[in-house]
Amino acid sequence: MNIQANLKKVVDAHSNVFSNIPREEIIQAVVDNREAIVSESGVLATWTPKESTGRSPKDTVLVKRISSEKNVDWNSPNNIAISEETFDLAFNEALEYLKEKEKIYTTDRVIGADSSYALPVKVVTDFALTALFSDNMFRPVPEDISKSIFHEDGFTLLALPYSKLDSSKYVGRLREMPNGSTSNMIVAVDMDRKIGLVVGSAYMGSCKKMLFTVMNYLLPLNGILPLHCSANEGENGDSALLLGLSGTGKTTLSADASRALLGDDEHGWNNNGIANFENGCYAKMIDIDPEKEPDIYDAVMHKDDFLKHGAIVENAMMYPDGEFDYFDDRYTPNSRASYLLSYLKNIKESSTAGHPKTILFLTADAYGVLPPVSKLNADQAMLWFLMGYTSKLAGTETGVTEPQATFSRFFGQPFMPLNPDVYAKMLGEKMEEHKTNVYLINTGWSGGAYGVGKRMDIKLTRKMVNAALSGDLENVEYEIDDLFHVNVPKTCPGVPSEILTAKNTWEDKAAYGKVSEKLAQKFAAAFDKNYGDKNIDKNIIKQCPGK
Repeated sequence: MNIQANLKKVVDAHSNVFSNIPREEIIQAVVDNREAIVSESGVLATWTPKESTGRSPKDTVLVKRISSEKNVDWNSPNNIAISEETFDLAFNEALEYLKEKEKIYTTDRVIGADSSYALPVKVVTDFALTALFSDNMFRPVPEDISKSIFHEDGFTLLALPYSKLDSSKYVGRLREMPNGSTSNMIVAVDMDRKIGLVVGSAYMGSCKKMLFTVMNYLLPLNGILPLHCSANEGENGDSALLLGLSGTGKTTLSADASRALLGDDEHGWNNNGIANFENGCYAKMIDIDPEKEPDIYDAVMHKDDFLKHGAIVENAMMYPDGEFDYFDDRYTPNSRASYLLSYLKNIKESSTAGHPKTILFLTADAYGVLPPVSKLNADQAMLWFLMGYTSKLAGTETGVTEPQATFSRFFGQPFMPLNPDVYAKMLGEKMEEHKTNVYLINTGWSGGAYGVGKRMDIKLTRKMVNAALSGDLENVEYEIDDLFHVNVPKTCPGVPSEILTAKNTWEDKAAYGKVSEKLAQKFAAAFDKNYGDKNIDKNIIKQCPGK
């Protein structure tokens, strides 16, 4: 079944299609359709239903085919399989909905700033806001797109964010809800046919993350390493990658006035160097402080005519006067803003750079036992890359009374569908080839766990990051942390030496020992569960805390 042809047939037959219309016309359509309202600053504000304030992992699925199933790590809880038959059933239902829509919007963009592997993407939707989001987040089609390995084999996404599937058709096919009913939402990808479907998820990140998952599947099969990371470049052309899960400071720390930003979320690394996937940023806005994060705040909140602005704030509290309150998380702590990279003050327009001199792994350790900065050798780096550690805070979820360790391989497991050895091997080879330094930065707690200690001061964290990027940490004395198997600097320019060793910041040294050992054992258990049968190199295994 050629479902792309069927989609094209429906679009061609529709009487009210808006294809690649100018940006101002898309923004006007968003307002006219009442999909968002204009705030006091000119930025657009929108709110999704409660079931769409974030990703829905259990509704995010991959078509399982004989031809490609060997590539996917089906043991990962994030790779949920559906049949081609189920995908086609949902897609055909979506086509019937599309026929009845008053308006259809289509956009043609690409994913990837390097034309040699830019992926053409056609988004078809009934929602002008989805078209605007595509315009914000995905890149214009370059003149030399014919150079791309994908130029004749692009991806198609059909997104109907407020439609719902007839759940009675999908009993036993899609997930069962807690009340026994079947889900009416789907975020699905058919990698072989290069087509995706979003029905019922109004969270804009569903579209973004799907397309990056597609890139993270396709690129390694073509010898290119994709990474869930931000990237920037210094004045001397020294580039850096920052890897970290949500809440670790990836977006914040990469937006540095002294370094040009390539992008804040996804990059590819090939023989030419690194390249951003995106045209924009999708930043968390909860608790954003204009003094501590001025670049991001100004990019979103600068005042302009709404037709020239086009930034979108999603699910943030807003007062009747059009002012936002980013410290109010009653609706959701996952408020977001989509804005153009060009709204930031210091960007590299090409969004490309040479091979990275430095890689930073970011973790927000709510246990407060990891050093704020440490250097990793090759084996240590591979271990922390495989583990992708951060932690949830007490109180963020019902029943969470103490920090919870979270492990997400490669600092982005939900979006890395291939078998883990593929990504790990490629990173190891590139680090060795280009002599890349790797550091672990703890942006979490010091002096005690969450509730006792304090969050690391962002200003001090920036000094440690800058010391790593500038090379100042290459020539200092280190001591080995025997429990966590990292190398801790004894000094760091601009940072009090006493805070560099986590134990020193705890008043209760015995409590530090107990909490440290507890976290180390969580590492060991997670490693055994995820990699016990993966034939990981013994030298890497030795670097795992708790082993």
